[in-house]
Amino acid sequence: MLAKLSSRPAVRRCAGTGALTLALLGAGLPAAADGRPGPDLSRFYRQKVSWAACDGADMPKDLQCAKVTVPLDYGRPRAGTLDLALARYRATGHSRGSVLLNFGGPGGAGVGELASEGRQFMDLTNGYDVVTFDPRGVGRSSPVSCGDTGDEASSVSNENADLTHPQALLKELKRSAGQCARNSGPVLPHIGTVNASRDLDVIRQALGDRKLNYLGFSYGTRLGAVYAAQFPDKVGRMALDGVDTLTEPLSEQGIAGAQGQQTALDDFLDWCTQDVACPFGRDRRAAGSEVLRVVRSLDADPVPTDFGVTFSGQDLVGAIGQALYSRELWPSLQRALGSLVEDGDARGVLNFASGGVGLPRDGRRGGGHLVGPDEVPMDNLSAALMAINCADDPDRPTATRIAKDLKDLRSAYEQASPVFGRYRLTQLLMCYGRPKGTDYIRKRVKDVDTARMLLVGTRGDPATPYRWTVETAARLGSSAVVLDNKGDGHTGYSSSTCVHREVNDFLLYGSLPASGSSCPADGHDWGGSAAVSG
Repeated sequence: MLAKLSSRPAVRRCAGTGALTLALLGAGLPAAADGRPGPDLSRFYRQKVSWAACDGADMPKDLQCAKVTVPLDYGRPRAGTLDLALARYRATGHSRGSVLLNFGGPGGAGVGELASEGRQFMDLTNGYDVVTFDPRGVGRSSPVSCGDTGDEASSVSNENADLTHPQALLKELKRSAGQCARNSGPVLPHIGTVNASRDLDVIRQALGDRKLNYLGFSYGTRLGAVYAAQFPDKVGRMALDGVDTLTEPLSEQGIAGAQGQQTALDDFLDWCTQDVACPFGRDRRAAGSEVLRVVRSLDADPVPTDFGVTFSGQDLVGAIGQALYSRELWPSLQRALGSLVEDGDARGVLNFASGGVGLPRDGRRGGGHLVGPDEVPMDNLSAALMAINCADDPDRPTATRIAKDLKDLRSAYEQASPVFGRYRLTQLLMCYGRPKGTDYIRKRVKDVDTARMLLVGTRGDPATPYRWTVETAARLGSSAVVLDNKGDGHTGYSSSTCVHREVNDFLLYGSLPASGSSCPADGHDWGGSAAVSG
């Protein structure tokens, strides 16, 4: 799944981890599958957070930062540790504790997002410290990277590729997986939502909260659902907006995502071609073909950038996909595309593609310690998305299946979207050569016995279809209450006055709407997008 990154959009593309299904007993001693005590985690659960001013020239003065230390491997807590970056806005009055935010992705860095989009959440400071974090492998928390890759995307996206002999592609995918492992360091085998959920519980305890109060967007809803399954007695008030699927394999998610993004692109072109400045002209029918022509032209001949890397057609597809999640970004996207098409200037679209962070770098990062804001590799968003999505899915595109079905797969993805299909297929194929993913989410995250949770689904969501909200609510069981947002766009909190109010009322006062209640498409926008996207 992908997620949208507010006014600093980002591209994300697909490390395995075993299923850790343990529930905590007492002071950080989880029970093993056979009922015996598991590894002693008490030293991690005894932490207290120490807040200080945030490092970075652009950080708001009233934003505070900190870190929490977690085990690299929960099964072997003495084998190494990771530091996770945290940020918060303090409650304006009496605080009843914290509400934790996850902006989605997977691969979205919470610290930078809260710094840039924190105004959307100021209402919540009436009762809570508003806290977010960079998950393991993301942002400042030992960021993963694949280095300067791209050949594998070209192999899939090349219209003239010989799909009857995919051995070259398989070799390239395996090489890419190895390069990601070398550039990411020891965190890569331990990335994924099952471990991130356990990190979330350590953070909860370190903050001094008896229960987890949580607001998750897009991929963040997957993280919240996994937490509810792992730690049902620790769930406080949990709101999930832009609900992810818990059951569909990556192959089906990719097709659904391509279809949603194609619809959003069509809406953008409807809008763009009404303006004389539209870089694809005023003819709406021709504009769609012109977008595809530009993508293919850049795949054949990428343009150089100021960062010493080239910008390909698939990079452009990813950048466009991120911008389409919020209508507020459309004017900026139009200008960036105009500069690219008319002047060959990729700086504007590159900002969408990279999220505006870091430079391409090589080598292992972080060593378990936090990295500085300028040390986050430019491809961290895409590398983390690939790693987490692959880790969360037990299915792998085998060499046999790729060799047998690649042509049919590409046809199915292109039918879903001529622009986004091949990009989404690349995300699926990038799991080849990586360790087997966990089946915990698909098999165990269901029928949770928790406090009631609020699930928000948006009818016109291009990334997380409304049916996923309904399906996930049914899977989670009677704890889930559904709010039907009749609007458009990815997630509802930042674009709907009604959703914003209902979520805040639940988190602040425990007031839940009746399941099946709806919010009208009121067209309000809070000035950014609340989610990173998927």
